[in-house]
Amino acid sequence: MSKYEVGSVVKGKVTGIQPYGAFVALDEETQGLVHISEVTHGFVKDINEHLKVGDEVEVKVLALDEAKGKISLSIRATQEAPAETEKPAAKAKPAKKRQGTVQQPQAETPQGFNTLKEKLEEWIEQSNREDLIKK
Repeated sequence: MSKYEVGSVVKGKVTGIQPYGAFVALDEETQGLVHISEVTHGFVKDINEHLKVGDEVEVKVLALDEAKGKISLSIRATQEAPAETEKPAAKAKPAKKRQGTVQQPQAETPQGFNTLKEKLEEWIEQSNREDLIKK
């Protein structure tokens, strides 16, 4: 494990696949994990669509934990990110000028809307009614 450095790119062989990632052997004694999020650019739903046991892959060492004997690897970091396709910017519509007088909002609550305070009072009242209580 000490012969690998964070940031180095090495070749390895996929030795196992789990739903969360793929195990890659870097040599006879050293194995690391490529988390599913590090397999390729973009979302990976099923890792089996991208890798299979025995595949030779180029990986970048992301992290080393010698105390736990774990190596975090990335295949994605060895690939060039796909060019993002630019979405056409939505054209801003010019504000329409309206003629006439400005009406002030009315002080009363618009029909169809109850305030929480009003509903709360109604719910408390309903909860006290014997005919609505389920037994």
